[in-house]
Amino acid sequence: MKPLDTPIPRRTVDRLKSESGLENIGKASIREVVKLVHQIETATGLRYIRMEMGVPGLPAARQGIEAQIAALNSGVASIYPDIEGIGRLKNEASRFARLFLNIDVSPSGCVPTVGSMQGSLTAFMVNSRCRADREYTLFIDPGFPVQKQQHHVLGLKYKAFDVYNYRGEKLRKKLESYLKEGNIHTILYSSPNNPSWICLTESELRIIGELASQYDAIVLEDLAYFGMDFRSNYGKTGLPPYQPSVAHYTDNYILLFSASKVFSYAGERIALMFISDRLYQRHFPDLKRFYTSDSFGHAAVYGALYAISSGTAHSAQHALAHMLKAANDGSFVFLDEIQAYGEKARVMKDLFTRYGFCIVYDKDEDQPLADGFYFTIAYPGFSGSELLNELLYYGISAIALDITGSERSEGLRACVSQTQPSQFPDLEKRLKAFQNDHPIEKRKE
Repeated sequence: MKPLDTPIPRRTVDRLKSESGLENIGKASIREVVKLVHQIETATGLRYIRMEMGVPGLPAARQGIEAQIAALNSGVASIYPDIEGIGRLKNEASRFARLFLNIDVSPSGCVPTVGSMQGSLTAFMVNSRCRADREYTLFIDPGFPVQKQQHHVLGLKYKAFDVYNYRGEKLRKKLESYLKEGNIHTILYSSPNNPSWICLTESELRIIGELASQYDAIVLEDLAYFGMDFRSNYGKTGLPPYQPSVAHYTDNYILLFSASKVFSYAGERIALMFISDRLYQRHFPDLKRFYTSDSFGHAAVYGALYAISSGTAHSAQHALAHMLKAANDGSFVFLDEIQAYGEKARVMKDLFTRYGFCIVYDKDEDQPLADGFYFTIAYPGFSGSELLNELLYYGISAIALDITGSERSEGLRACVSQTQPSQFPDLEKRLKAFQNDHPIEKRKE
């Protein structure tokens, strides 16, 4: 059979895949897929529809840039910042938590980190050592695959389940089946979710919070996509609706807040941990096995963070402090800046479904999923790995859901951020070519 004439030459794609050493593209990490697509683009001179990496596609917030430049000009580059974070940032972070989350977190528990990745790494290093008899993190999947990689690097254990079949009240029984074993120290999830873009409902957050309190587990809530469920406006300063959070239902929490997406400030690697006052002040005697203090907050900052990086970039802290202050004062309506992601998702999802694809994760309980930073796709007759491999010949890149803990092995995660509206006609042309070359009825046979 003669090979199909595809938009990207098959011979070039096959050669570079072979040279990459990736035996199964569906098992490749995000960065490995990024590298391969870069190489194909360079070799062919052809541009891909890049959907594999969640990098912001909008300019960084001007408020942050100006504040960071001013801080650098004032000489902060030569000065170590306080490891706990600069006072101005901690105070504005505490205000932000009150105004946009409707929770009270003392400035002491608002700790800057080198991106949320450092925040999760810090949490794992401390949470896993609070009690010697609790060995496991419980991942409510699908989730960000690098957080599992962090567990592998640290030699930590985890359990996981795909939440797809356990929405609503079904979540309680499933979650409790793990917690009653008594060996879970942390419950982790993201909402809005990477990769599926599901958003846990208030009833589901209440279930998680109630069970976390009942079984004394720490909830690590990843809010990397804060406020980006565009079905509601969570960006009104000091007014409801507030960003949904487990913090409304338990005081056993750490929230991860990142400037990467909401402020498009990914390059400066600046984020925050919001550690509840109760947890920050709590004492765990088993922490003394690894740290100089059994105080959770002290161990997190002067034990884990100190060992990892001895603090967070000084000028980036000033940038985040200024962005938060502008948001808190109401002069920076930050969610208005990123509405474009929702609009792009709406158009792109329509194009994919028009040409035979289906949306894998499509509902929040009984509500249609929001349009946002990510969506998930599948095509009849293909596994996720097969689909990713075949789409490379059509100049479309994504990642397989397999690496995210999803049980929906037929699916891919697509990120909208790097695709520009000017590319929509090209995307449609490539999807049409894909459908023509892979008729659905023929695949079913």
